[in-house]
Amino acid sequence: SPAVERFLYSDLMAQIARAALGDTVYLFNEQYVVKAAEHGMKFGWHQDSGFIPYAHRPYLTCWIALDDMTEANGTVYLLPYSRAGTRDVVEHVRDPESNDMVGYFGDDPGDPVIVPAGSIACFSTTLFHRSGPNTTDRMRRVYVAQYSAEPILSEDGSQPRMLAEPVLVDGKRVS
Repeated sequence: SPAVERFLYSDLMAQIARAALGDTVYLFNEQYVVKAAEHGMKFGWHQDSGFIPYAHRPYLTCWIALDDMTEANGTVYLLPYSRAGTRDVVEHVRDPESNDMVGYFGDDPGDPVIVPAGSIACFSTTLFHRSGPNTTDRMRRVYVAQYSAEPILSEDGSQPRMLAEPVLVDGKRVS
């Protein structure tokens, strides 16, 4: 939609991405994430970079709360590097019960992101995160925008893996 495009390329998102990634920024991915009411499943500990099975530069995840976030509605939990024990991408394995790709198996519960609608939690794609189940009677909605400092290409390098739409090039906005 035009409104979503305006947001993805807005001054706010360009400033956030520039602060994290530098003067050249590309939109890599965007998605709308909904946890169903009363039975939205939990999502296991993972790194977003763990879903790309080859070497790539870490990118930025902007997790945007469209509803007030609580533990009851399945907010995201972040595991600080100091407690995860690594900043590196680790091998992820498929959980046979949930079908999630999981990369952390410790017992640290992480820190819940309890924020009002409209808040943005930004983190590296090497940071472990998970979400709880939605046990409320309302949907839990999030919009995720991901930005990279360079195009993230397919394994053979022939095309972008997802998107590779420039937002900033050498500090200048691309329209």
